[in-house]
Amino acid sequence: MKVKGLVFVYLSLFLFSAIALFVGCQSQPEKTEITDQQMIERGEFLVKAGGCDDCHTPKNFGPKGPELDMTRRFSGHPEGTPIPPVDTTLLNQWAYLSHDLTMAVGPWGVTFSANLTPDNETGIGTWQPEMFINAMKTGKHLGVADGRPILPPMPWQSVARLSEEDLKAMFMYLKSQPAVKNKVPEPIPPTQIPSVK
Repeated sequence: MKVKGLVFVYLSLFLFSAIALFVGCQSQPEKTEITDQQMIERGEFLVKAGGCDDCHTPKNFGPKGPELDMTRRFSGHPEGTPIPPVDTTLLNQWAYLSHDLTMAVGPWGVTFSANLTPDNETGIGTWQPEMFINAMKTGKHLGVADGRPILPPMPWQSVARLSEEDLKAMFMYLKSQPAVKNKVPEPIPPTQIPSVK
């Protein structure tokens, strides 16, 4: 009788465990929706970790050296800044960066860091998330197939490895920042680089 009782208990435990395991395997963990605020916070982390300020924020220079000008944060290369002459004979071996890192000169020509603020006329104010994601995934300006290439030193190839959700979070963070009107010049082709006479 005791053996039959133990067998019944073991069978009951086995059956209960099997049912619990089956139910547990069938149920999917509930996916929680990420709020807009959480997306913006994620975007802030990614933008800061990616060093976007390094090239897209103009600098002030003082006793501490270059410091980010937070009044022009993410506004890109300052409009109207003159381009100094370059020794183009060295461009097959060297690339140049402006003192505030918002302009680069190399064999590809001259590139200027873009205005990433939500200004409608000069920044990304009219962009949709898909445009930003496509631009970062394809290396094409405005994220369109026939757009001009995004040129060095923008590391879009590394940024392209992020998930679409992370890229959307970065976009949401940038769109949450103050708009700064600053028309960044178009890239200059190699044949038109102002060179030292």
